[in-house]
Amino acid sequence: QVQLVESGGGLVQAGGSLRLSCAASGSIFSINVMGWYRQAPGKQRELVARISSIGSTTYADSVKGRFTISRDNAKNTVYLQMNSLKPEDTAVYYCHSMSFDSWGQGTQVTVSS
Repeated sequence: QVQLVESGGGLVQAGGSLRLSCAASGSIFSINVMGWYRQAPGKQRELVARISSIGSTTYADSVKGRFTISRDNAKNTVYLQMNSLKPEDTAVYYCHSMSFDSWGQGTQVTVSS
């Protein structure tokens, strides 16, 4: 098992930036494939970004070039740097361990026009 706790969400103006953090415990973090998902009201949860145990990354087309996923294995933490935010990025963002299929509680990101 792995326990995940997200932080860093909040309210930001369009064009602004936020950095989300996901702290993991209870497992061997260095071998975890980690991902960020988001879910807006009335929409399905969607994969935003993914990072492998060696740092290879994958992004949804909607965020490519604006968001960056990274990890610090020494700190058992994965990050999502979000730049040039748009109102359509508004959602609850969830950290996910793909290796253990564990989810965080979610953190709200709201982008105003």
